[in-house]
Amino acid sequence: MSKNKQAAPEQPLVVGRITSVFGVKGWVKLYSHTDPMQGIFDYPNWWLKTASGWKSIELNQGRLQGRGLVAAVKGYNDRDLVKEICGMDVYIDASNLPDLDDGDYYWSQLEGLKVITKEGVLLGKVFQMMETGANDVLVVRACEGSFDREERLLPYVPNQYVLSVNLEQKEMVVDWDPGF
Repeated sequence: MSKNKQAAPEQPLVVGRITSVFGVKGWVKLYSHTDPMQGIFDYPNWWLKTASGWKSIELNQGRLQGRGLVAAVKGYNDRDLVKEICGMDVYIDASNLPDLDDGDYYWSQLEGLKVITKEGVLLGKVFQMMETGANDVLVVRACEGSFDREERLLPYVPNQYVLSVNLEQKEMVVDWDPGF
């Protein structure tokens, strides 16, 4: 059973959550943050952050079940045993993510970046991203030194509203009116 507490992943990234028990053989229901949702199964080595530290677990198998996902975790083969990991976020080490083409970013890379207008006005920091269907949206919240205390929703449209992203400087430049 992979229940050993281990050193933390170098770049922990939440990719889902174990929500509840499924069936009597120790399977769990999963909520996935990946797109497509079955993408969580591409990462068989998972991390859980427990009260006593990081725990590494290994995916045994997973599948689509109705409109959700279910999985079996190695070493957890009965309903009572699996209850101890229900409600926990599933992490992977972000260094295991595939490389993207230039100009493409994972949401986790954008969260926390300072958002600055092309005129040099600090609007705040990217708090989170939202998927709306038409395009992704940056949720920008005020931070120390920002123009005002407003929360803004900016369309994530590269070359139109998002002019540049600099991960090393932890900032993005946008074409956006601070009064809007």
